[in-house]
Amino acid sequence: MRALLTTFSWQELRHHPWRNAAAVLAVMLGVALAFSVQLINASALDEFSSAVRSVNGQPDLEVRAVQGSFDEAVFGRLAQHPQVTLASPVLEFQSLALAGARQVPMRVIGVDALALPTIAPALMPQPGKNADRFAMLAPGHVFLNASARNVLGLAAEAVEGDAETVQLRSSGSWQRLEVAGHVAATGAALAVMDIGAAQDLFDKVGQLSRVDLRLAPGTDRATFIASLQRSPGWPAGLQFAEPGDAAERVSNLSRAYRVNLTVLALVALFTGAFLVFSVLALSVAKRAQQFALLGVLGLTPRERLRLVLIESLVLGLIGSAAGLALGTALAAFALRVLGGDLGGGYFQGVAPTLHWSSGSALLYGALGVLAALVGGWWPARAAQALPEAQTLKGLGAAPVQSKSHWLALGLIAASAGLANMPAVGGIPVAAYLSVGCLLVGGITALPWLIALLYDRVAPMFAQRVLPMLAIERARRMRGTAAVAVSGVVASLSLAVALTVMVASFRDSVTHWLDVVLPADLYLRATSSGRSGNSGTQSSSDTATFSPAFVQALAQLPGVERTGTLRTRSLQLDPAQPAVTLIARSLEGGAAQALPLVGPALPVPAGQIGIYVSEPMVELYGAKPGALFAPLSSALGVAGSGPVAFFVAGVWRDYARQFGAITMDARDFERLTGEREVSDVSLWLAPGASESTVQAAIRELAARRGSAGSDSSIEISSVGQIRATSLRIFDRSFAVTYWLQAVAIAIGLFGIAASFSAQVLARRKEFGLLAHLGFTRRQVLAVVAGEGAAWTAIGAVAGLVLGLAVSVVLVKVVNPQSFHWTMDLLVPWTRLLVLCGAVVVAGTVTAWLAGRAAAGKDVVLAVKEDW
Repeated sequence: MRALLTTFSWQELRHHPWRNAAAVLAVMLGVALAFSVQLINASALDEFSSAVRSVNGQPDLEVRAVQGSFDEAVFGRLAQHPQVTLASPVLEFQSLALAGARQVPMRVIGVDALALPTIAPALMPQPGKNADRFAMLAPGHVFLNASARNVLGLAAEAVEGDAETVQLRSSGSWQRLEVAGHVAATGAALAVMDIGAAQDLFDKVGQLSRVDLRLAPGTDRATFIASLQRSPGWPAGLQFAEPGDAAERVSNLSRAYRVNLTVLALVALFTGAFLVFSVLALSVAKRAQQFALLGVLGLTPRERLRLVLIESLVLGLIGSAAGLALGTALAAFALRVLGGDLGGGYFQGVAPTLHWSSGSALLYGALGVLAALVGGWWPARAAQALPEAQTLKGLGAAPVQSKSHWLALGLIAASAGLANMPAVGGIPVAAYLSVGCLLVGGITALPWLIALLYDRVAPMFAQRVLPMLAIERARRMRGTAAVAVSGVVASLSLAVALTVMVASFRDSVTHWLDVVLPADLYLRATSSGRSGNSGTQSSSDTATFSPAFVQALAQLPGVERTGTLRTRSLQLDPAQPAVTLIARSLEGGAAQALPLVGPALPVPAGQIGIYVSEPMVELYGAKPGALFAPLSSALGVAGSGPVAFFVAGVWRDYARQFGAITMDARDFERLTGEREVSDVSLWLAPGASESTVQAAIRELAARRGSAGSDSSIEISSVGQIRATSLRIFDRSFAVTYWLQAVAIAIGLFGIAASFSAQVLARRKEFGLLAHLGFTRRQVLAVVAGEGAAWTAIGAVAGLVLGLAVSVVLVKVVNPQSFHWTMDLLVPWTRLLVLCGAVVVAGTVTAWLAGRAAAGKDVVLAVKEDW
């Protein structure tokens, strides 16, 4: 076998390097894309988890409030509990810091430095060279991590003798603090200070965000938690969490995004398997007589099978090795330039370094080899089944499977069944298998589809010689045609599916913005940074406007009317990220104010109607018509008895993946007594100048001191918000455009390889046509016509399969992965242009490949049969 590889197989590789290089390139690109995405996501997740652990430490339990903060009296009860050996109080909040003329988000953590060393050593303040050793206990001092120093424009290390200060602001006025040292915690910008000083300076006296507990050895956590919850006077709005819950939440909830991105990256590898199949199938067909001669000389059918499989294995090994190297380089470049966030918003503020994984390298390298072996299996079976005597006479060929259409129908039926199965652990595994079955089934049906179509088209061109020759060859060589266009069908169908999915999502987001952004201007206090997709607390939890300020806004010249919105973060389940409670006016009806996905139900008397976003239905079981008990305990309404919240409808929300609850502002104010708002929307009077109104708003804010100063408010027009939202959307899906381009390019490589091999094998046929009077131009026209006929059927099949796959992606994969739905939109113009471009590219490729064969000496070509 080794001798055959070094002679027989090597000669084939040496004489057709470009064709085999195309197969190697396809495998390499598939492995590189998938491996780089895995490295980027794994590196970002490791860095994020490390940052969370450094900030949260490693206590045995954490006590947190369902929403906001809680009374520090709870800390006294916990510290005196006999089963608690150490209790560490923590106050966390988002703030703004001044970096020159810019305001940058800064997370502030107030700690008890005496309790930190054993629970959260990374937060332990380290005094600088110029600071007093007890600066950590003195008010007016703050300690920054490396990210904070970088954001503020400070040197990596403080210069001896130079005093450094930083200005911070939460909901009140700016506070100037002295930078007294640093902390080792990694991750986003972080400022650590004494908890008492933080409470006093930022108007949070008596409030805590969490208490970290170290329990006595042998304490049963479940029993300990139950005893506290049953104890008299224990607050109802407190939750107990494991120390790793925060990192685990992000890992679990970013898992669907990471898996989807990896599957998209494997599109190129999937297409590469078809290209390996195309290259080897044509190689086996071209060497059929040589294989038959080897059979006569003693090479058994099983050994012919092994020989072709080893050839595919070599292609896979070379492609996988090159792909791993390229993937590592791509990941390192992406982490350096783009960071660890590939558009999903899960790892904002993280600057990870590359964490190379040998296990992942082996996995994706094995996937590349497996793709090549799968692509080489059917050509190997064809070589095994060659009838030796007939093939040597030029009469034999591999038997054609006449029942392939039944296999195709079976795969398509299996695809429909899998598409209706639920997700496994939040991952749409069955839906991905459904897509695979659909693609393989559609490609298996190509010979039947070619016969079905061209049997009806052929009579139309019976009187025109050149088109007739092209169509008749496609009809009678349907198996060869199916092999040639299989890569194009695979790549085009996936490109069509991704195009439809992205267009549908973008159209749904556009319509959603039309409903949720009805006003002309939007006003928000910028007291902290925005949260990404990590489920952390948003800025709106601490930044508010007073009712008097809102009333003054309504009286400004050019303002016709105002609307308000108040948001809160609620930790309904320790295992899930926080959801957002939205209180807004619903006077015009929920159907007008919210993008409902169904009818709004009438609210029974004595109950409060709420409207939940789609993720709430999946994650918390908040179905329309049911009562939602978790909200009653989360709001912690005291003195009013139990409150029943009735789910009156479900609305579509693309801004908060982890869930949102909307209620009428009047109900919220009656339950909580809060009248402050976090967002104000302004409708301008006809003819009013937007810039003039904005200037008046800033002047009013500066005069009244709302949120600190006029620079502390963020004013955006509806056009700016729409443009920013769609720009973020396009950035998030930019990677899919590159994947589509790669898949199409690989498919066209397959067309080029197929026609190059075929025209070289058909030199005798071209010579005979020349002897019959065909000019070189007419021969090239026949070849180009065949290319058009083959790629046309490939474009039709790819379009139909792509539309079917897009239905699975839009209606199954997306809801199971991200818990929201979208409307299906088919961009026909874009798809037809894409299919037309593929047909033109295939035709030109066939014409270019035919030029070489048509230019050979026709006499010598025909003489080969003498």
